[in-house]
Amino acid sequence: MDQEIKENAVYTTAETEALLKVSPSTIKRLLKRGLIRANKVGGQYRILGKEILRLVSPDLEQKAVKSYLKLKKRVIEKINPW
Repeated sequence: MDQEIKENAVYTTAETEALLKVSPSTIKRLLKRGLIRANKVGGQYRILGKEILRLVSPDLEQKAVKSYLKLKKRVIEKINPW
């Protein structure tokens, strides 16, 4: 049963994990890298539905690919002189 993501709803990290079907470590990584914005309330993250929707949008995927390719290029440039 798929659940609809409501733009103005507030989700916990556990609910976000379930909606995106990802592991807790993936959610932590997304939060740490700023790919998904959240507010901390009482020591726990709260994520707006619009952030989850933004995360799964094609625009963000293109940004992620560009970011990955840029990082890959830097790593290759650093490794090649060795």
